[in-house]
Amino acid sequence: MAHRVAPGLHREIAKFGGGDVTACMNCGNCTVTCSQSMETGGFPRKIIHLLQVGYTEKVEESLEPWLCYYCGECSDTCPRDANPAETMMAARRYLTSRYDWTGLGRKFYTSAAWEIAAVFLVGLFVVGLFALFHGPVVTDRVELNTFAPVKWVELGDWAIGGVLALLLLTNLSRMVRFALRGERNGPIPFSLLVREAGTFFRHFATQKRWHDCSEDKTRWLKHFLMMSGYLTMIVLIVIFLRWFQTDEVVPLYHPTRLFGYYATAVLLYVSADFLVRRLKKRDQIYKFSEASDWIFLVLMFLTAFTGILVHGLRLAGLPMATYVTYVVHLAIAVPFLVVEVPFGKWAHMLYRPFAAYLTEVRQKAKESADRVAEAA
Repeated sequence: MAHRVAPGLHREIAKFGGGDVTACMNCGNCTVTCSQSMETGGFPRKIIHLLQVGYTEKVEESLEPWLCYYCGECSDTCPRDANPAETMMAARRYLTSRYDWTGLGRKFYTSAAWEIAAVFLVGLFVVGLFALFHGPVVTDRVELNTFAPVKWVELGDWAIGGVLALLLLTNLSRMVRFALRGERNGPIPFSLLVREAGTFFRHFATQKRWHDCSEDKTRWLKHFLMMSGYLTMIVLIVIFLRWFQTDEVVPLYHPTRLFGYYATAVLLYVSADFLVRRLKKRDQIYKFSEASDWIFLVLMFLTAFTGILVHGLRLAGLPMATYVTYVVHLAIAVPFLVVEVPFGKWAHMLYRPFAAYLTEVRQKAKESADRVAEAA
């Protein structure tokens, strides 16, 4: 099958933080060093070569960038300082922008101004809604659900969730179409796609490949905690909001309170830890940071911080401070969801396990085709 080449692809990747891809001389050191390369052949050397020669379609069809968990060992030992680990990171950003049919993903990843403006405008929209449509302001006691009726906030959560689900699913369908476009063994049987669905859920829940990637499990554990905290908070505000946002005195041992404290604690700890490490730049994986990395972590930290601050002010019986902080909290949390989930770094949580699933599907399809060829 013939493929058109784009000689300027390496310059395009550089816009996503890849550095100078042409510095790589394809010595193969990264492939030898990487613990994931046993299953994927020339990984990550193969991706770097595709970027160098400009095989845009082949890059789009590749799942290998998602199987890299940026341990940094390949960059630490690269004889040319080509930084292959950061190139793989840039390839993931590039692929995220290619899966996104709106074109906003590319704008946000290649322009800090675009991403910051989007966050600001969405936040301003939230503030405007409260300015125009908030409920009665009770000042002699805290009545958050009077100021912000939970049924309306709940409807807003569902509307945002529906839009995000639509964007993620349509982007995911593009990922599947790209990945299976170059399948040499013919169309993948639908039965195989269904049969291997458990692979996605297993990797989504455990990030198994990441756990097996390096002897140092601390990064895997922190990301696992971050993901569990984030998903816990999503469940609380989308499904259990009527029990989570309440003016009643909820016992400390109440499940919504306990899970809320857990989610807040892990999100604050992990986001603060990653921010500090990116500032210090001691480890290879934190030496190179794009604006999208900082914005993601700052929004996560501020969302968790303002959320627990609302809770504390409510318990302290400070009405106006509670209401104002609540508006600020949503003016941060909503842009975090709207901008980062479908277009930004959060999408990696979905694309990575799905790449592991598609990799398994393609491998099973190849084994089946090989058995048929042998039998013939």
